[in-house]
Amino acid sequence: MLKEKATEHFGSQHAIAIALGVSDSAVSQWKEVIPERAAMKLNIITKGKLKYLAEFYCKAAA
Repeated sequence: MLKEKATEHFGSQHAIAIALGVSDSAVSQWKEVIPERAAMKLNIITKGKLKYLAEFYCKAAA
């Protein structure tokens, strides 16, 4: 999940932080792709309006 899409949906990084129960600082430290656990939670919170996309998080097989 992209941080930009989540910010568009919630309106601000602060609103994302409130929804997830984390600090504003935690959200501001995210890169372009939201951490996997947060993406999964946002998928649930938004009832699928924001999609968890596994391809962003798949590790290459060794």
